[in-house]
Amino acid sequence: MTGAAALKPDLGQFGVWLPGRSITPELAERIESLGYGAAWVGGSPDADLSWVEPALERTTSLQLATGIVNIWTAPAPAVAESFKRIESAYPGRFLLGVGVGHPEHTQEYVKPYDALVSYLDELDAAMVPTSRRVLAALGPRVLQLAARRSAGAHPYLTTPEHTAKARELVGNSVFLAPEHKVVLTTDPEEARAVGRRYADFYLDLSNYVNNWLRLGFSEADVRKPGSDKLIDAVVAYGTPEAIAQRLREHCDAGADHVAVQVLDAAGDDAVISALSELAGPLGLTRTS
Repeated sequence: MTGAAALKPDLGQFGVWLPGRSITPELAERIESLGYGAAWVGGSPDADLSWVEPALERTTSLQLATGIVNIWTAPAPAVAESFKRIESAYPGRFLLGVGVGHPEHTQEYVKPYDALVSYLDELDAAMVPTSRRVLAALGPRVLQLAARRSAGAHPYLTTPEHTAKARELVGNSVFLAPEHKVVLTTDPEEARAVGRRYADFYLDLSNYVNNWLRLGFSEADVRKPGSDKLIDAVVAYGTPEAIAQRLREHCDAGADHVAVQVLDAAGDDAVISALSELAGPLGLTRTS
């Protein structure tokens, strides 16, 4: 890899997206052993990020990323201090994902774009490198901001079509790491029922709904509980091979990395079982 592309974070082609606000060292070790390159931790983790070091200590190559730290609840100075602590101990193995969250759930949500710019200014002042941070981004304006002020973008609950549009917008030198949900079942009705339980929350959020409308979904598609067309687009299901093929569509559309979120898996063992079934079809190399 040469030129600007060499500056992209290298998280491998596939990683894991976890909804909790932390990850145990044991789970991190098991994810790494299956060959996944990164674990993204959602749920708006606290600014301290104290869970990162034990998970990195237990692993050797796995990258950890936040998907995402919420700018309204995690002050930039504290996040920067955490980043420096982690980077000092484990150079190049932590990627800071930040974003504005959801306007419907944040009382302070005023001019979110300007607030995000100010937050990035604070990270700059604290010497958090742009090469080790990404932005949650769906629409063109924040995607362009991600290209200018960070390593790239971490779009959530999107489609390969969105990935293609995002890649066209930001250019080839920008890191692009979409998340995609999966359900390991060959029963379409079961998969859609699971998918709708998870999509229900986002069907009330304007940024997601507007993004789907931009992608060509109709008002009827994005009305609760979500059409079959919408759920099938954002939740992959079927055999492990069919799911892997769907995830690869993001790569074919320009994604550098795809974060896989397993739905309807109760507990770490169930998550690992599903990830293990997918590892082979995804072409991952197990280390144990």
